Amino acid sequence: MASPQLIVTPEAAELGLVATYHTTLELSNKPSCEAFDELKRAAWPTLIEYCAGNPIETDSIVQGFRELRIAVGHSPRKYPCSIEGLVGCLQRRSEIPTINLAVDIYNLISLETRLTLGAHDLDRVAGNITLRLARGDEHFVPLGSTDPESVHAGEYCYVDDQDEVLCRLDHKQCDATKLSESTSRCLFIVQGNANTSQEYLKQAKDRLVELLERFCGG
Repeated sequence: MASPQLIVTPEAAELGLVATYHTTLELSNKPSCEAFDELKRAAWPTLIEYCAGNPIETDSIVQGFRELRIAVGHSPRKYPCSIEGLVGCLQRRSEIPTINLAVDIYNLISLETRLTLGAHDLDRVAGNITLRLARGDEHFVPLGSTDPESVHAGEYCYVDDQDEVLCRLDHKQCDATKLSESTSRCLFIVQGNANTSQEYLKQAKDRLVELLERFCGG
């Protein structure tokens, strides 16, 4: 089965959106992994100290995501990017709750880089994935919900070939393509903005590939 492509439209690129992706086949996901849990526990103090000294309010990468919200007519406060939620959780709890191994890996890298990372079960994706501006008639059911949520025309989204929104505004992913312990074919997305270079995205993807191969195989 052919792997899908990630396509970025010119309109999305003009906003300053930049993204790269990695496809993993034969992923060995699981609830957790003691070796990776040890790595996480060792990382939390350094990341907590980094958050204290480099608050998201003055971080150039986070500011780039907030500027994207404003560019498409949305409030950064109402639609925060995913990294803001992760940083807030880390500061409140001194750790990030375990979801499953693959998700925990990309959440750690997101905290290390302040880029937004996401992943989708390819067996639940129709065709290719396009980062584009929404028409407003796409279908979107956010993570943890069974009820559709409206998508506004002009906002940027990752959309498959059947107009299913996989991620809205790097704010919420859809429920249908979330990673489970049985996921074996997966597409990981690393996204930045006008304040992040392609080289920085590549470094984050290389880190992702390293940890996936080390702990999840594939």
